[in-house]
Amino acid sequence: MKKRFYNYLKPIFTIAFLSIITVSCTDLAIEETDSIIAEGSVVFEGVADVDASITNLYNDTYGQLGDQANFFALNEVSTDETLVPTRGTDWGDNGIWRTLHSHTWSATHQYILSTWNNLNQNVLRASQIIDPLSGPTAAQEADARFLRAFSMYFVLDMWGVAPYRNPTDGADVNPSVLSAQEAYDFVVNDLETAIPNLPANGPSESNNRATKAAANFLLAKVILNSERYTGSAPNYQRVVDLVDAIAADGYALQAGYFDLFEQTLDNETIWFANTGVGNRIWNGLHYNQNSPDNTGGGWNGFSTLAEFYDSFEGDPNSNYVGDNQEERRGWVPDASNANSDNLGIGYGFLIGQQYNEDGSILNDRTGEPLVFTKEMPGLSGNGENTGVRIIKYHPGGEGGSFRGHEIVFRYADAHLMKAEAMMRMGGSATTLVNELRTLRGATPLGSVSEADMLAERGRELYVEFWRRNDMLRFGQFTRNWEFKNEASVGDPTWNLYPIPVNALLSNPNLVQNPGY
Repeated sequence: MKKRFYNYLKPIFTIAFLSIITVSCTDLAIEETDSIIAEGSVVFEGVADVDASITNLYNDTYGQLGDQANFFALNEVSTDETLVPTRGTDWGDNGIWRTLHSHTWSATHQYILSTWNNLNQNVLRASQIIDPLSGPTAAQEADARFLRAFSMYFVLDMWGVAPYRNPTDGADVNPSVLSAQEAYDFVVNDLETAIPNLPANGPSESNNRATKAAANFLLAKVILNSERYTGSAPNYQRVVDLVDAIAADGYALQAGYFDLFEQTLDNETIWFANTGVGNRIWNGLHYNQNSPDNTGGGWNGFSTLAEFYDSFEGDPNSNYVGDNQEERRGWVPDASNANSDNLGIGYGFLIGQQYNEDGSILNDRTGEPLVFTKEMPGLSGNGENTGVRIIKYHPGGEGGSFRGHEIVFRYADAHLMKAEAMMRMGGSATTLVNELRTLRGATPLGSVSEADMLAERGRELYVEFWRRNDMLRFGQFTRNWEFKNEASVGDPTWNLYPIPVNALLSNPNLVQNPGY
């Protein structure tokens, strides 16, 4: 079989170009391998190597997850959790970061276009693997269905619709557009079809590929959010049942919060990506914070808001050992606890004076003590020390600061999904939430409201791709937060991203989302 790829965006110049070839080269026999045919006139015959195609699709998906821009930025920088302030001329980038946090993006935003293209291309490639012409085994098809469901779900979640192209459609055929309900049904069907043919792994070093637990996790996530797509109340009992199935496969909460983000085996990691975690480490650390495998230091960009930092227990103005902070807020080393293992770099949220690994005071590039401040003047006009920094993956961990192991699905998330489903069915989430809080060194709650649940998810899952999704489900994505554009507060337009202009021009079946 020959593997055929079509550009997801319909080529504009194909017909005219082929007409020129026909006129000027009518006496030539054109081989089907010639590049001039690849755009529109070649019939899909199935992929040549199914295993290789699946591996390539996993690798490309992992590369997209490991990026600090695009997918990550749309899910995190657009929230109350993460921002990328401009520092002098650093991180200006023509406002591409600032517009995400302030909710002033447009249909020409590069990260919106790139994420749209990446996710839809993933869907098409998975569909080509699944197609009977490719002859996949049941296990191969299940892998591809899981990957297709993952990408299509985020297309639905971000844009409210999902384009779909059949593999046998030529490049001259415009993709159809699935409504929110149709896309939701499509994703659910993919997962339900895949689950029986996926391996029943418990915690395993091979969980960089789909398992029953990973598919059950994604299905629970899709169902929990389903009211946004279908207009009907979710089947909360099914969410509970799916999480119980994950637990039955051997997954459970585990103590030692920051140990979970090492590459060693743990009981919580359901699905991890083989992608470098360097972006999660270095994009917020200062230029003078470094490690043996990155002597050039950090990139001094990403930070968090004071209000998000303040949602954790502990001293509001410092984060040193003994400041009565919960484990998830981490700690900043000083002269008494800086060493070669932690490189003088803290865990969690870095605020206040920063230190070298010998315990000496670390300076900024001007020679002044490097003190990260909670307060920032705005999205622009920042110095190199403004903003609390976030570091969940640590450069001193096993495998170094660029190890290829980033968590995508984690049991603590599933545990909180179950608690939320029970709460929304009229029951109590308090026991399950307090089980997690106690394990993380946080004070148990007397009761759990919706606001408490959203805050708990933020404290447990920061920078794990889910903050936008959570805020939307709880109706909080359009609320006000620091440095947000006042005109966007309360405006439902921003609950969806705009269809990129390029996509609208290439596919007349698409209609721009309201408000753009």
